[in-house]
Amino acid sequence: MPIYLDHAATTPILPQALAAMEEGLRIWANPSSPHKAGRAARAALEDARARVKAVLGWQGEVVFTSGASEALALAVGRSAKPLQAVSVVEHEAILRLSAEAPRWPVDTLGRVVPAPASGLIAVQQVNNETGVIQPLDQLAADVRAAGGWLLADCAQGAGKLALPDADLIAISAHKFGGPIGIGALLVRDWAMLRPTGGQERGYRPGTENLPGALAMATALEAGHAWLEEADRLRQKLDACIEVAGGSVIARNATRLPTIGAYRMPGKSANAQLIRFDGLGFAVSAGSACSSGSLKASHVLTAMAVEGAGEVIRVSIGRETTEAEIDAFLAAWREIAG
Repeated sequence: MPIYLDHAATTPILPQALAAMEEGLRIWANPSSPHKAGRAARAALEDARARVKAVLGWQGEVVFTSGASEALALAVGRSAKPLQAVSVVEHEAILRLSAEAPRWPVDTLGRVVPAPASGLIAVQQVNNETGVIQPLDQLAADVRAAGGWLLADCAQGAGKLALPDADLIAISAHKFGGPIGIGALLVRDWAMLRPTGGQERGYRPGTENLPGALAMATALEAGHAWLEEADRLRQKLDACIEVAGGSVIARNATRLPTIGAYRMPGKSANAQLIRFDGLGFAVSAGSACSSGSLKASHVLTAMAVEGAGEVIRVSIGRETTEAEIDAFLAAWREIAG
């Protein structure tokens, strides 16, 4: 098995989340059916919803979705306010939905530079390529003062950081130890969304994914005490890569402990990925959703990063060990020459 350092793309399902999912598969009735079996499934689904809200400290509503991308599409497509602005470093999932919306720029550390705007504003909590954390609580206050709402993509931060004070929040279970195929849109007030009819109280049609919801709630309840060790390992990565002649992207920004973006001067990101893969390491170049593209990262371009085409992303998970980081650093030195 390769040494897996691509946890920002997806991370292994936790054993307890897998067990919860298997239990959900045994409760096979449709939660929308009125009979006794359906009512039992509904009770389990609503219990999972309540557990998600409790762990996240969320006082609003929860709409289960297939993941963060669908949650973002639901928020943008059904919001009672039009999308007015997005940050230039957003995930492709939101950029695809906002072709006409103005882009807020970022500084060289990847921090958003807001402009006056009302309506719906979309800014991610944590950048998926660099790990830079945006100061969303202050931004949310400013957006509300202007009469707008803040939509926060928390795919990378949920389960690791406290939720920001946003009005709509997208999360995805497979980023924090749950299964692929389940996520949620957190909504401060139902009045913010136009209903579509169907399930999830009329906001998301389709049979509810009960096994996924149970697994997501269980994964969230596992907590994030492991982030302290992840922070130590990421700091070691930063320091040793700099000693080896590499550079750390957004070195002086506030960053999530699990994500590091590193430049190896003189070596293209694609060449690095091939070499690392051959040596038994799973890393990436930017987002997994756009890693097959040969175009430059829009995030690094917006930050005016020198040598943007020479940057790879290393992301740490619960399972990552110091021995694996040491092995990666040895491979880095070999490839860098």
